[in-house]
Amino acid sequence: MKRDITSLLDLTKEEIVFLIDKAIKLKKESKKKQTLSPLQGKILALVFEKPSTRTRVSFEVAMYQLGGQVVFLTKDVTQMSRQEPTKDTARVLSRYVDAIAMRTFSQELINETAKWASIPVINALSNKYHPCQVLSDLTTVKEFKGQLEGLKIAWVGDGNNVAQSWINAATKLNLRLHMACPPGYEPDADVLERAKENPNFTLTHDPIEAVKEADVINTDVWVSMGEETRGKKKEVFKPYQLNLELLSHAKSDAIVMHCLPAHRGEEITDEVIEGPQSVVWAQAENKLHLHKAVLEWLVGSEPKK
Repeated sequence: MKRDITSLLDLTKEEIVFLIDKAIKLKKESKKKQTLSPLQGKILALVFEKPSTRTRVSFEVAMYQLGGQVVFLTKDVTQMSRQEPTKDTARVLSRYVDAIAMRTFSQELINETAKWASIPVINALSNKYHPCQVLSDLTTVKEFKGQLEGLKIAWVGDGNNVAQSWINAATKLNLRLHMACPPGYEPDADVLERAKENPNFTLTHDPIEAVKEADVINTDVWVSMGEETRGKKKEVFKPYQLNLELLSHAKSDAIVMHCLPAHRGEEITDEVIEGPQSVVWAQAENKLHLHKAVLEWLVGSEPKK
């Protein structure tokens, strides 16, 4: 049976743990320069509406390193730009390639593609969720902390697509997630309703409360792609900047994460992102290894439930 990752809600706790551990294993193997070709003869279609550096390159390199090939498509060079029905595009691509990774504005477009495609569909970012980003973030936490259970993980800033995927992950894994967002910029109501299933989740407007004694601190840009409210948001979000003063409230060995790109001097200061507690470069690298784990699981011979 084909599987999709439209959001982390598509995965079980055991599958999330499996993908994290698989990514760590693949990273270790990559350092040994081992040649792997489990996806030889397989083709991944990248369908991107939004700009990308890390997501595009990591998916392409992941596929190449696993022995597969990539077809990169932007909406404007396909018939999707002329309102071809999603179900038609999905069924045609299913006869050409072995999987689709989509980076788009609409979560509904990804869901509709998954509904009609007979091949795996991966959410490579939507305005609603960014599941593979959070899977690679979890991989980074486990790499540096050795575990996920029992850690206090803080999120400071906008309740955006990455934040919402962190909530889904925390609910699936029962993680201690403490989130601080400005009033009016919290995650969507349906995501927060689901978060009630996790007794270890808290939402506050106080960034110090969220960060206090944290093992992991996560932040992201204040203004996502497509938004036009940078000036207003910059004023509202000033107290949520991840700077040395805010960092001082966390544990002394806390790690700092940012999925990039970063607007230095806005959501995070140069001193913090370049500081000794920052793991953002390993975090960025881990997208490659996590994407390899996902692709091998979805397209290769890994057993799926």
